[in-house]
Amino acid sequence: MKTRWVQDGIFTLVDDVSIALTPPTRGFYWIDAGIEDLELLQPMFHLHDLAVEDCLSEEEQRPKIEIYDSHYFIVINSIRFDDEEIFLRALNIFLSKHVIITVTRQKINEIRALKPFLWEEEVNSADRFLYHLVDLVVDNYVAVGDRIEAKIEKLEEDILMATKKSHLNEIIGLRSEILWLKKVLVPQRDVIGTLGKKELRLIDHQLQKYFGDIYENAVKIVDTFDTLRDLMGNLREAYQSSVANRANDIMRVFTALTTIFMPLTFITGVFGMNFDNILGLHVAHGDEIVLAFMGALGIAMYVLFRKKEWL
Repeated sequence: MKTRWVQDGIFTLVDDVSIALTPPTRGFYWIDAGIEDLELLQPMFHLHDLAVEDCLSEEEQRPKIEIYDSHYFIVINSIRFDDEEIFLRALNIFLSKHVIITVTRQKINEIRALKPFLWEEEVNSADRFLYHLVDLVVDNYVAVGDRIEAKIEKLEEDILMATKKSHLNEIIGLRSEILWLKKVLVPQRDVIGTLGKKELRLIDHQLQKYFGDIYENAVKIVDTFDTLRDLMGNLREAYQSSVANRANDIMRVFTALTTIFMPLTFITGVFGMNFDNILGLHVAHGDEIVLAFMGALGIAMYVLFRKKEWL
């Protein structure tokens, strides 16, 4: 756990977390904590039991905002995409007038990327810290959406060039990830909408307009992932169509080969009959003549099929 006094976007480490109980003359305190630190923080800052219980729960938490007397409890999900799987990491936030507490189980990239924004904007309030953090989380969803779309386009090209069985597993896996993610995006959009529209005493009225801008981006993200879901359906249809076309090509080749060998089989059947009086049977070099005729006939049929584009 790290406690920082933030003034004009400049961070100063504080050794004793209890100092954060007293409002600073300027700025606010940011406590970056882990799940295990809640045992100390709950009685000190009077964190609500239900909010702490949600943090400690091993089950996946839906994005939400809870309004309590002295603080707000906000849950949003950070996203990460490693080209194979989508990961969501819960970001639990306790917001009061002069203190903001972020509680996470794993490291959140947005928290580490936040400091330059706070310094540049000379942030002096906890609610503005919250705004920049939520903005980074939403921007990351946009970046992940772009990467998923690029992956879908690459997968479509691979399918059209050379369809493989592994492509179907990729399609099913990625589509499942998108559908699962879609269930999280809608409540997260609603949480951001609440921050931008509902009268909240711990968030400055002017700042709520900026949350409204984030809300518009969140709506676009939901629409984007709806489109990605539809693209995955189209991609699966393309895969099935490619497999069917490949099967048709194979059957066409087999049919053509069978057709070519039909007259050759007929010839060998005729000359293989157990009769002595067969035309050309006792002719000198008769076997070479028949083999040459069979070869010429096979080549002629192959050339004809190629000309007709049957092969």
